[in-house]
Amino acid sequence: MDNLTHSLVGALLGQAGLKKKTGLAMPALIIGANLPDVDAACFFWLEGAEHLGFRRGITHGPPALVLLPLILAGLLYAFDRWQTKRGKRPEGRLPVNFKWLFLLSFIGCLTHPALDWLNVYGIRLLEPFSSQWFYGDTLFIIDVWLWALMGFATWFSLRREKRGGDWKKPARVAIAVSLAYIGLNGAITYKFERDGSQYVAGLDAGSSFAEMSSAEVIASPIPFDFWARETLAVNEGRWLTLIRYDSGGFHAEEIVSGRCLLPDLESDRGKDPGVDAFLFWSRAPFAERAEDGTVLLRDARFYDPRARDRFTVALPEVECEELPAG
Repeated sequence: MDNLTHSLVGALLGQAGLKKKTGLAMPALIIGANLPDVDAACFFWLEGAEHLGFRRGITHGPPALVLLPLILAGLLYAFDRWQTKRGKRPEGRLPVNFKWLFLLSFIGCLTHPALDWLNVYGIRLLEPFSSQWFYGDTLFIIDVWLWALMGFATWFSLRREKRGGDWKKPARVAIAVSLAYIGLNGAITYKFERDGSQYVAGLDAGSSFAEMSSAEVIASPIPFDFWARETLAVNEGRWLTLIRYDSGGFHAEEIVSGRCLLPDLESDRGKDPGVDAFLFWSRAPFAERAEDGTVLLRDARFYDPRARDRFTVALPEVECEELPAG
């Protein structure tokens, strides 16, 4: 998920009452909720699509989820001591307890992979013990409805606190509603994937999409319309979009023109870091011929026909071999 969502989760946990456990509790929760994204620094030394195989890995795995909170707690504790020695420590700050700082930093860090798992990008929850990708397919990476809910609840809780009211209740209600919203989205995804799988399994043998009958179905959340999904059926480099009608039915449609057979790139793994990283990360790969004739390696989950974005790898030495006629 985006860092605003992570930050709001940390803030809500604090406003739910955890911020009274120790001084500097809110920084521990909010920074901790974002801390696994320290791997974004890879953009400084990795080029092109190489970041795809690095992000959401080692800093999101079990060892990091213990080590990172420990480092954060140590830095916050040292900061409090430093302010005290300089006479700059705020008078209203609660006494700082290192154990609580570590626990709250740990809680904040745990919320991060839990949220990241919810979208289609994927996360390697078990790094460095396993490099398996896990996908929740539940929320779009930026969910404006969660922004609105958690942002309003945080503001309202702080406002009530300032006025001497019950400031914990709004945050706790918002957390409960957010969990219910996530659960609802999980159920929507499950229904789309179940109905989509039944659809492709029932495709007639004479259909041009008959080879999709054993495809993996991915129900990808889309922005704003949380009740809708872009449903992809992926099978050995061929993919299609399943469009839901108002009546509840599906129909199959190839939405990419100029598609090419997905080339055999195994021999290029290790030679081209970008290709290697893309293949390691990709869940729905396909090849497309650009207007200048270059073959582009893309992933159907993040397809933008108007741009060569950071989810795209150019294959200048590969010729486009057209897909066979259905």
